[in-house]
Amino acid sequence: MGRIGEVQASVATRDALARGRLRASLVPDLLVEARRIVNTVIAGWHGRRKRGIGENFWQFRPYVEGDSSRIDWRRSARDDHTYVRDREWEAAHTVWLWADPSPSMLYKSAGAGVSKESRALVLTLAMAELLSRSGERIAWPGLTDPFTARNGAERIAAQLGHAGALPAKPDLSAIRRFCDVVLVGDFLDPVEETKAWLDVLARHGVRAHLIEVADPAEETFPYAGRTEFTDPETGDKLTAGRAEMLAEEYRLLYKARREELAAWCKRLGWSYTVNHTDRLASEALVRVHMAMTADGTNPGRAVA
Repeated sequence: MGRIGEVQASVATRDALARGRLRASLVPDLLVEARRIVNTVIAGWHGRRKRGIGENFWQFRPYVEGDSSRIDWRRSARDDHTYVRDREWEAAHTVWLWADPSPSMLYKSAGAGVSKESRALVLTLAMAELLSRSGERIAWPGLTDPFTARNGAERIAAQLGHAGALPAKPDLSAIRRFCDVVLVGDFLDPVEETKAWLDVLARHGVRAHLIEVADPAEETFPYAGRTEFTDPETGDKLTAGRAEMLAEEYRLLYKARREELAAWCKRLGWSYTVNHTDRLASEALVRVHMAMTADGTNPGRAVA
């Protein structure tokens, strides 16, 4: 039977320097790919500006009875309609971005075009590019402070290229209300561990958007016969004499993990999106954009 999947690079689990060099070599090409993807979806990206309390002009709109906004008589004098002047809503707002750097993200099956790590980095850099073009403030926990710049994706890419070991799960306690957090990973840890890590965001009133990057082989479990499985995090090995006998139970557990996480996110008003590495990255960007521009008072939705 042919090989179904493999780890993308023969890097020791604890070799932080080698992992850093591998990531640095990937980043330039991934930045180019992220910008290519952004150019395919930018036409539908409207940003998240809206009217409210602020100093900057937003738009003119027709006056309706009972409207509390002040009438703009100069604009109204131009034709037979009465208009009010809206100002743009202003509030300190940052979008925090993060891609899972754990060894499990290096996996790539024969049916996938890229590794999970490559897809996660492309999605994160593409989000940085879109948000930067929209004038948003962005940051990466443990890597950058919040900043506003038109070249936001390039700046984050440069930081990633020079970073050594990145924490498997960064400290999120400094992120406060009125922020959005986009987390991209495989979320294969026990659900309770993931909830415990993200609970600080829920307590601080932060809105999170989880993007699960999944390899198609991880869902279908296409293994048969004598198969050796290696845990990329610990190096532990498991040998199955007839791997196909594990398939049904594995798929049930895999699906249950995702459904529990997605349901938990929905209860919090967060979004949960699944992006398969044999599908287009732009699909996840569009879905997350819809979730980020939705009214924050509405429940988030899980997308599989």
